Amino acid sequence: MKFRSLANYEFPANVPKTVDKRFFFTVGLGTSPCPKNTTCQGPTNSTKFAASVNNVSFTLPSVAILQAYYFGQSNGVYTTDFPVEPMVPFNYTGIAPNNTNVMNGTRTVVLPFNTSVELVMQDTSILGAESHPLHLHGFNFFVVGQGFGNFDPVKDPAKFNLVDPMERNTAGVPAGGWIAIRFLADNPGVWFMHCHLDVHTSWGLKMAWIVLDGPEPNQKLQPPPSDLPRC
Repeated sequence: MKFRSLANYEFPANVPKTVDKRFFFTVGLGTSPCPKNTTCQGPTNSTKFAASVNNVSFTLPSVAILQAYYFGQSNGVYTTDFPVEPMVPFNYTGIAPNNTNVMNGTRTVVLPFNTSVELVMQDTSILGAESHPLHLHGFNFFVVGQGFGNFDPVKDPAKFNLVDPMERNTAGVPAGGWIAIRFLADNPGVWFMHCHLDVHTSWGLKMAWIVLDGPEPNQKLQPPPSDLPRC
């Protein structure tokens, strides 16, 4: 918490002071059923390790989300119903729930252009608390708060640093703790957010933000190049 930006009057830290949309994401491990006629090395022989954000383990589509979004062909590629908070609240850093299975899906969050976002990411103790370095493509963000244990939405925001917080594109969610970030969604397109531990990303600890076009010509998603390879 002692890390600060080098903000001053001439070069301020442009952290959003007001928030248009707030999100609360749990990040952590979980399980998936073992495929039939196979043996998995998960917590039991009938399960395999998985990871998720808000209990949604991200499934990579066969068509690029950016391509499907630009051409208006989202049907069957992705949905826009990523949960803004855990669907089943629990004691995130306490005793893990009995059911550790995750859901699978290619679910995204849609943000209007220039939306100011506050995102709290909470580690869970499911299959063990771990630090998760979360990386956001397309934006720098400000780390306005962090702590251990469960995030308290009443007490903890009062301690947020909105004057000179760190500006990053990757920040670690503490093991058994939480981190709060803010960013301005002023870069139209589809942006991946994922754990920078490769094994966790491969297990599904990732999601995507879709930022809509703004009104000005330089605030719109550019078309693909004419020589874009056909995969």
